[in-house]
Amino acid sequence: MRFAIEEINNSSVLLPNVTLGYELYDTCSDSANIYGTLKILSQCSAPYIKMRNDFTDYEMKAIALVGPASSSFAFVTASILGKFLVPQISYSASNELLSRKQIYPSFLRTIPSDKLQVEVILNLLQRFKWTWIAIVGSDDVYGRQGLQDLYYLTTDNGICVAYQGLIPYSTDRASVKKMIASIVQARVRVTVVFSAYFNARIFFEEVVNANMTDYVWIGSESWSVDSQIAGLPNIKSIGSVLGVSVGQIDFPKLLDFEIAYVKSIKATKTSYYGCNQVCQYCDSFTLQNMSVPSQFAMSASFNVYSAVYAIAHGLDELLDCKSGQCRNDTVYPWQLLEYVKKVNFTLYNQSIYFDSNGDPATGYDIVMWSWNDVTPSFRVIGSYSKVAGRLELNKAPKWHTKDNSVPESICSKECAKGERRVQMGSHSCCFECLPCPKMAFVNKTDLYTCQSCGSQQWSPMKSETCYNRTIEYLPWTDPLSLVLLSIVTLLLLLIAAIAGIFLMNLSTPVVKSAGGKMCLLMLWTLACSCCTLYCYFGRPGVVSCMLRQPIFSVSFTVCFSCIVVHSFQIICIFKMATYMPKVYDMWVKKNGSDIFIAVSTACQVLICVIWMVVKPPQPIEDYATFPEQIILKCSETASLGSIAQVAYIGLLSMLCFTFCYMGKDLPDNYNEAKCISFSLLVYFFSWIAFFTTYIIYQGKYIAAVNVTAVLVSVMGILIGYFIPKCYVILFRPKLNTTEHFQSAIQNYTKKQSAAD
Repeated sequence: MRFAIEEINNSSVLLPNVTLGYELYDTCSDSANIYGTLKILSQCSAPYIKMRNDFTDYEMKAIALVGPASSSFAFVTASILGKFLVPQISYSASNELLSRKQIYPSFLRTIPSDKLQVEVILNLLQRFKWTWIAIVGSDDVYGRQGLQDLYYLTTDNGICVAYQGLIPYSTDRASVKKMIASIVQARVRVTVVFSAYFNARIFFEEVVNANMTDYVWIGSESWSVDSQIAGLPNIKSIGSVLGVSVGQIDFPKLLDFEIAYVKSIKATKTSYYGCNQVCQYCDSFTLQNMSVPSQFAMSASFNVYSAVYAIAHGLDELLDCKSGQCRNDTVYPWQLLEYVKKVNFTLYNQSIYFDSNGDPATGYDIVMWSWNDVTPSFRVIGSYSKVAGRLELNKAPKWHTKDNSVPESICSKECAKGERRVQMGSHSCCFECLPCPKMAFVNKTDLYTCQSCGSQQWSPMKSETCYNRTIEYLPWTDPLSLVLLSIVTLLLLLIAAIAGIFLMNLSTPVVKSAGGKMCLLMLWTLACSCCTLYCYFGRPGVVSCMLRQPIFSVSFTVCFSCIVVHSFQIICIFKMATYMPKVYDMWVKKNGSDIFIAVSTACQVLICVIWMVVKPPQPIEDYATFPEQIILKCSETASLGSIAQVAYIGLLSMLCFTFCYMGKDLPDNYNEAKCISFSLLVYFFSWIAFFTTYIIYQGKYIAAVNVTAVLVSVMGILIGYFIPKCYVILFRPKLNTTEHFQSAIQNYTKKQSAAD
């Protein structure tokens, strides 16, 4: 402070014709602190404070205050001086509550607030992923507030405080030992010591005595570069010590000033130590026994230096000294305060200004204790900028571990990907890990919950994200679709060819014995069944879903009804006409075949109508079959309506099979048992295969399986019923004559007569 004032008084630029004076007060106790504060407020003309309603023109002994160093004393001083709006700049009081301008309107400081210091410590913890820590603080305003702020900030950022406590003074060593035992019991490897240097020394003396090794200690700026604590016996064994300190300043002129002052004392033999107090020990004070301040102590001294200069710059602006001559006006503290708040200048490449809370723009250095030499040293490994709000480590820390690996301090290891946390106990950092099931994921914003995926998404087990499902259906361009479409088209051409052959040979015995014009109806229904297969390709729609199954069912019902009627008529001709002539006559005269086909078809149509009204088939999105796919299909596959249709066709098939079996001994030209049985067996096996496949697999290719079942059913009827007759018509014309058929009937009659 003296150095700064002498520089300013000797300056021709700053306050050129103004000489600054000062008084020094020792704030060794609360009473001394209050005394010094009230002394400042006393009038110049009288040693007392004159109370009045308006202090605007009140002239007091001093217009500004530098100090005090302690936050505890600063609270008292700031509360009193704030009423008079006296500028107060502290160089070491860092408690963040002093930034509240509503309570302390005239308080400023050149040391960063503890709020920033707490943020720096949090960044250190996060950088090295320490989530299981202990916090201890000194039992004073500085330690209690710092401990409280750090606790809330760390817990809000996912760091668990396993233990917190206050360090008492030296008279209560038992409490310190108990505190250390609690830290050991908590199984933490990192402890933050937010304490005044005196309490910190007591704490580490007991830490050394307790033989606590291989720990990490993070210190606040109050003691992190204290050489006395670093010089404690055996303190090297406690582990690694990181600390937050005021930024380093290269400040050599102060040391030169002190050396020159000591020389002047020895030369003049004065008994004064640069002020108005008598120095009893000045004669024994030499350059050899003078304590040379460290670079970190210089940084603390720079805060005092810049505080004095801040007041001087504010006064320079107030007195309008830019012209080289300051106004000779009476200066009141409240006037000076407004200018001090706005100062912005540079000292030793450091920008000096205050924010709206009266805090400086400076940040902190990150230091690490090093015991490479005989005496401990403090190595700067990084810094934290208030403006950038970012922690930067320029040098790699040298840890106490054997391989120089970063010490670990966690309660539970991090869960693997896709596993959620299940908290164990009261601390969120202590947990066990459980995997997330399928169709769920764990988000980094909530590590304790497995969130469900959306309906359009899916995820495997132990997933951290959901994936969009692929939409699947049987497209027209699929290779399998192209093969099936080709077969359907060829089958339609085959049906058309057979229909042409039967139409041209409608009057021949083979066609008549097969059913005559009824065969054309059967071929038409088979063609309709094939046409419905085009509805199974492409994206399912309402029309395609509603038409394909009912048309197929009605078509096959007509076809099987024709086969049943044809089989029944043959039985009637050869058997019922002899034993039940009246029944046969009624069947022929009443057109029993047409009535049966109409009634049978009407029953199937009724089933379809009821199905369409009650629960019509619709295009649906199947989310359940495959987790990673959305299957687009129609809802009729396993519905009650579709089962009723298939069951009805199955009933006709069984009836058809019964009549065929009854006519197994008829003439070969009229015996359709083998051919129709073959067709029916093909039909049964194809649909049994389809439903078996449907139970096992319900993907997009189930539509292809359905198409295959219909194709096989149609081909079974063509191969078993129509193609043999086409073969006779085309390649065995001799068998397609009336004489051949009459000969077969005569042979059958002779056999029946012989049997009787």
